[in-house]
Amino acid sequence: MSQLQANVHAARRYSSLAFLYAVPIAVLGGLIGLGGAEFRLPVLAGALGYSVRQAVPLNLSVSLVTVTTSLLIRANTLSLQSLQVFITPIVALIVGAVTSAFFGASLVTRLSERQLKRVILVLLVVIGVALVIEAFLPQFASGFVPVDNLWQAMTGVSFGLVIGLVSTLLRVAGGELIIPTLIFAFGVDIKTAGTASLLISLPTILAGLSRHTRHGAFADRRPLTDTVVPMGIGSVIGAILGGLLVGFISQSLLKLALGIILIISAIRIFRHKE
Repeated sequence: MSQLQANVHAARRYSSLAFLYAVPIAVLGGLIGLGGAEFRLPVLAGALGYSVRQAVPLNLSVSLVTVTTSLLIRANTLSLQSLQVFITPIVALIVGAVTSAFFGASLVTRLSERQLKRVILVLLVVIGVALVIEAFLPQFASGFVPVDNLWQAMTGVSFGLVIGLVSTLLRVAGGELIIPTLIFAFGVDIKTAGTASLLISLPTILAGLSRHTRHGAFADRRPLTDTVVPMGIGSVIGAILGGLLVGFISQSLLKLALGIILIISAIRIFRHKE
């Protein structure tokens, strides 16, 4: 009986840790427009003791909860009407990202992961530094892609394919690349870009979850109840807080935060690579 009580106590402590880690990650995600997968993965594969193979589908499951909640909250605090102007690049990015999410995995296995990670490292650092610098400059007015539906559609699909490939490699939804792409390529302000990023990430996450489900990732239901449920609850709370706060945070501060996050993410990739 004492062993049973010890097991119950350990399970509760484990679930409490999962909940406590999830809340601040989701607050940050709700503020910027990220699912938070890049920060949850080290928690799942480190503090909570899952293998990377186990952690990836669990991470995607929690990302689905976080992204959906954040999108619903931001729809009320910021409105989705601002997305209408950028509907062409948004749809194009979704098409490219989902296509890569479905078919990119086989391509990634043929490439050198070491070289890819080096490219991604440089890319994230460059974009991160650019966002940090821009946070202290006047408002960015327009993107470098011409305001033409055909140009925006072709460019959006191309960027989406790359983002989907990177997301497959890093096993995240790709919001860290989606937001800068929308800002620099299409001239979207960072708050609208954050909302669009959530919208673009949603089908990408669903595609990834579908692939993992087909491969039996959720055959064992225990991690779902022990980890995904408490993390999901924490993510809902955090995403609501972040979504409510986003209307009160300046765009410059959000750019600064995203730039720092990108640089930190790049360093984490570099450490993992080495």
